[in-house]
Amino acid sequence: MYKKPVIAIVDDDRSIREALDDLVLSCGYQSRLFTSAEEFLAADNQQAIDCMLVDVKMPGLTGIELQTVLNKRETPKPPMIFMTSYSDDKTRAAAMNGGAFAFLGKPVNFTQLVQCLEQALKH
Repeated sequence: MYKKPVIAIVDDDRSIREALDDLVLSCGYQSRLFTSAEEFLAADNQQAIDCMLVDVKMPGLTGIELQTVLNKRETPKPPMIFMTSYSDDKTRAAAMNGGAFAFLGKPVNFTQLVQCLEQALKH
């Protein structure tokens, strides 16, 4: 039986979470929505996540800090696709050096995002 990939969407902006949720569902994937990095870290069944769409700038832990926490764990982490409207070289380098699959600017180009998702899920 085919298991639909599960995509975690971690973004403090409700409208962006909802738009990404619609996009993920339209691609035939499942989604789990999180309002913060802390909410994601407190969630059960994280091992069921196949890919993550993560905002960089959020109250509390940033997306980069979430990546750092996940990198310290002994269990494998799913591919992370970062999205930000605050794109700078230092942040991009931190995300990519931390193992990010992709780093996209907001507003996100949905075609590019879908391509990244498909590639990350094959990875």
